[in-house]
Amino acid sequence: MTDRRPLLRALYDAAVAAAHPSTILAPHLRPAPTGRVICLAAGKGAGAMAAAAERHYLDTLKLAPERLVGIATTRHGYGVPTRRIRVVEAGHPVPDEAGLKGAADTLALAGEAGPDDLLLVLLTGGGSANWIAPVDGISFAQKQAVNKALLRSGAPIGEMNVVRKHLSRIKGGRLARAGRNAAEIVTLAISDVPHDDPSAIASGPTVPDPTTLADARAIVARYKLDIDHAVRRALDNPDNESCKPDDAAFARASFELIARPKQSLDAAVKLAKEAGYETIDLGADLEGEAREVAAHHAGLALQARAQGKRIAILSGGELTVTVRGQGRGGPNQEYALALAGLLKDTAGISALAGDTDGADGGAGHPTDPAGALIDAATFAKMKALALQPQAYLDNNDATTFFEATGDLLMPGPTLTNVNDIRVILVD
Repeated sequence: MTDRRPLLRALYDAAVAAAHPSTILAPHLRPAPTGRVICLAAGKGAGAMAAAAERHYLDTLKLAPERLVGIATTRHGYGVPTRRIRVVEAGHPVPDEAGLKGAADTLALAGEAGPDDLLLVLLTGGGSANWIAPVDGISFAQKQAVNKALLRSGAPIGEMNVVRKHLSRIKGGRLARAGRNAAEIVTLAISDVPHDDPSAIASGPTVPDPTTLADARAIVARYKLDIDHAVRRALDNPDNESCKPDDAAFARASFELIARPKQSLDAAVKLAKEAGYETIDLGADLEGEAREVAAHHAGLALQARAQGKRIAILSGGELTVTVRGQGRGGPNQEYALALAGLLKDTAGISALAGDTDGADGGAGHPTDPAGALIDAATFAKMKALALQPQAYLDNNDATTFFEATGDLLMPGPTLTNVNDIRVILVD
């Protein structure tokens, strides 16, 4: 059997490369203003975006260094060297003190923007956790507890962000409100959310928010979230309503997507076709419980195998895991683990599931796995070690399973984020 792992990894790398700030940001940057460029960045690609902005303004446009200032808040381990824009490494998926300080400094710098300044906001996935600025009456510890409860609930990322936006002084358009005196507020974003909703990317700090406090309360009730009484009071306080379209903060604000999950999925589809596979493109916006989506995709793979077809089944989006066990893992690893249990008796099938940011769930360390691969070697190791995938699924312990089989995907920080890429190859 031909080893398909190099191809699987090439497909993953193609998806990542299609959304890397070093190649995609510069064409979208605005001309230098008469005043300063104030760059405020957040998310897993914030450091890379800040560095790309520096190259454009300092090297290409020859902007005087003192006219470029900024702060980029990114995940721990995702920082890159910069010259003028300060990089802050902060917690993700659970916020920490560094993110709290970075958000406070960001709001303060936005408030300094004057009528000659360009406020340049650069966003990638992860910004919601990196920019943590609790509303009055909510402590940092209480905000952290809400994030942990949301992460364990199985709620889609969009619903998680609805709650976050209404407990924040920076999300839901509030950063634009802080920087409203700038000549222009330009937001350039790399999307990591289904359907590329601007109000959902990093919880929409510079765009109007269509959701309401009532929506946030409904989500808390739907998932039976165990939250502090102070948080409930905050969600009842009309002063914490997010910014709506008629807010003066948006009079000189613009928003542009510079990369989206579909572009990355398209890059992987193109490469799979070039490798000789018929492709089934399931779209870049898939959501749902990881093991349930895996069951559907396994069915498609088994059907193709039975028909003797050579097919690549590709999908993007962001799956979720309802945590009931005590193990380690993330949605991509859980998806791959569910596939392993369903496909273990079938030859000629291999698969990869990985988060394009380089880390899938985990504890927020840059060394966390991005996902996992499976193929005939995985199935042989499962048999040799008497590993039972269902037992690991029951404990949400995909990382331990794939550590045993040696199948974790470990690319390290990729410095971008356009959701997940999943590929099943049927030979």
